[in-house]
Amino acid sequence: MSKPKVAFYWCASCGGCEEAVVDLAEGILPVVEAVDIVFWPVALDFKRSDVEAMADGEIAACFVNGAIRTSEQEEMAQLLRRKAQLLIAFGSCAHMGGIPGLANFKDRDSILERVYQEVPTIGNPEKTRPQEETPIDGDESLTLPAFSNTVRTLDQTVDVDYYLPGCPPPVKLIVNAVTAILEGKLPPKGTVLAPDKALCDECPRKETKPEEMKIEQFKRPHQIIIDPEECLLAQGLLCLGPATRSGCEAACINGNMPCTGCLGPTSRVKDYGAKALSAIASSLEADDEQTIARLMEGIVDPAGTFYRYSLPASLLHRRRQTTEGTEA
Repeated sequence: MSKPKVAFYWCASCGGCEEAVVDLAEGILPVVEAVDIVFWPVALDFKRSDVEAMADGEIAACFVNGAIRTSEQEEMAQLLRRKAQLLIAFGSCAHMGGIPGLANFKDRDSILERVYQEVPTIGNPEKTRPQEETPIDGDESLTLPAFSNTVRTLDQTVDVDYYLPGCPPPVKLIVNAVTAILEGKLPPKGTVLAPDKALCDECPRKETKPEEMKIEQFKRPHQIIIDPEECLLAQGLLCLGPATRSGCEAACINGNMPCTGCLGPTSRVKDYGAKALSAIASSLEADDEQTIARLMEGIVDPAGTFYRYSLPASLLHRRRQTTEGTEA
């Protein structure tokens, strides 16, 4: 009896999700024994043509990490959608846009100008930029993928069956997901494969969280000696545990660092950034606008902080474009 076929692919991301698969360590051995990995470009020598040669639906499950920014990524997402019975958005970038999604605060031209002209280490007096098509000898030409104006999540590009959140997804969640696939015990389509409760509910410092939080000043981790036992939010550190889905076993908290929200919201929240901002705002010790403004000045880059992993998936989606000819 043939084994179920599994594929992995990497779009706009850092590669940490691929490392998470390796982090299964010896736990990957029973997985490899139970499935045939038929596509994993970052680790094994498979080609796009190998996937194109497969029948539609031949792959049992495909894990795609990374957001969608280029035409190549969009084409691969569509190809893998056709070939896979189950398509899983693997990690924060595929799930919500992730760190690459912060580029939605800029437009395409300003990003290319910064990268190819303004960066101090760049010497480019002719202001050369990559072209989608460059003619060479004869009738030949070299082509590059188109770089779109907006970063999208995987489900804004193709239909997605399940989501494995996290930056990167915790090993335990990966094991649980693979086990559920192999045993045919998956929840309803569209489910985020992680506990549907806030991180504060499983935080090891839960008992030290005040019943009524009153933050008088925000501090950054390097500015104080962090108490390793006390609630981080109560110490004035911007911990997003109240707004973030659990499932990571409080990895950052156990490292004495605040939660930054990579597992995203619970199922009852539509906009993670708005929920996080609301949760923090309700904890401020302030009754007037002046005090609120002073406290919020202690949060460096509020938009980047609250929408660090989720801007493309948010109600905002991206910053309004003012450049002529670009989308709003």
